[in-house]
Amino acid sequence: MTHPLRPEPRQLIRDLDLDNIADLATRAAAIPDVLTLWYGEGDLVTPAFIRDAAKAALDAGQTFYVPDMRGARGLIEALAEYQTRLHGVPIGLDRSTVTPGGMQAVHLALMLVAGAGDNVVFTEPQWPNIRRAIHLSGAEPRAVAMEETDTGWRLDLDRLFDACDAGTRAIMFSSPSNPSGWTASREELSALIEFSRRTGVWIIADEVYNRLFDGAEAAPSILALATPEDRALSVNSFSKAWAMTGWRVGWLSHPPAVQARLGAMTQYVNSGTAAFVQAGAEAALRHGEGLVAEIRARCRAGMDAAWAALGGVNAVRLGPKPAGGMYAFFRIEGMEDSAEACRLILERARVGLAPGYMFGAPARAYLRMCVCRDTAQIAEAAERIATALRREGPAPAGG
Repeated sequence: MTHPLRPEPRQLIRDLDLDNIADLATRAAAIPDVLTLWYGEGDLVTPAFIRDAAKAALDAGQTFYVPDMRGARGLIEALAEYQTRLHGVPIGLDRSTVTPGGMQAVHLALMLVAGAGDNVVFTEPQWPNIRRAIHLSGAEPRAVAMEETDTGWRLDLDRLFDACDAGTRAIMFSSPSNPSGWTASREELSALIEFSRRTGVWIIADEVYNRLFDGAEAAPSILALATPEDRALSVNSFSKAWAMTGWRVGWLSHPPAVQARLGAMTQYVNSGTAAFVQAGAEAALRHGEGLVAEIRARCRAGMDAAWAALGGVNAVRLGPKPAGGMYAFFRIEGMEDSAEACRLILERARVGLAPGYMFGAPARAYLRMCVCRDTAQIAEAAERIATALRREGPAPAGG
């Protein structure tokens, strides 16, 4: 006998937005010769020294559970040494938890501090996964729009703090930002920490692009300013700066006081990260500074190539060149619908871009292009867009 009620996912999941960048890639599969620049992914294969470390771990039989769910001892030690050196303050062994990817670190951070009945304040434009992850935690995602100015995107701290109330459990942002490249200054990070100390609100910084910062070894980090007792969490990943997107390995930096609980949460969520993957990540930290410098230079050269080609097109509004991240983030005069703009550019120029509406209301007219690729490819993509716009012009506004 068939049950009269059809089984349904719970309301939280039914309300989840299903629109994502991967759908664009699937729909464009039939178009030939497309330069696919919609993902936040470089084109370098993970270098041999990282792959060899993982292979050696496999050959040594490291195919079992890692007993400490927070991470293998070697990688935890490497993270402590790496972060201490990079940020200039002691970051102990009890400050990091290894995760299967940066996205898992985002979920652990939110599970730790927020749930049903709470809200999490976050900045926009923003990587859409942040809003979705807050939603999945059960908390209310509460967006605060950043302002575009002649000098770049600007965060109004007063507006950010005013958006918080008694139900606010965390403030979340990415720096350098995906997609805009905005980077929090030391002064802004200090103000966030002081606000946290006054109110008890947690600060969650997505610092995945921390090493992809122009003119310095790293962008300013919340870890350089927060004490071990502060309610500060930093999400990071090996994906971008070490060319390891497919490895799915990242980490969450946290106060020592929550170490044991994060270890337990990791056990119940995923039972840890594969030992041989952690061996590759440890090699990346211990021997990968040359690789990080190469990828940083690749991003900068790609950004320069995009600006050189697109900067001469009257319809393109580029704004100041961002100092961080791996994206050119721009809009086209007369193309206010970014989904339609991406469709037209795909058809006219055979270049795949990510539409800005996915990154929140302030970005609805913007397009995101990944520039962490071979410079010649970025130059060709930008020139294709420029040629198509000069030849056919932008679409009518709203169409």
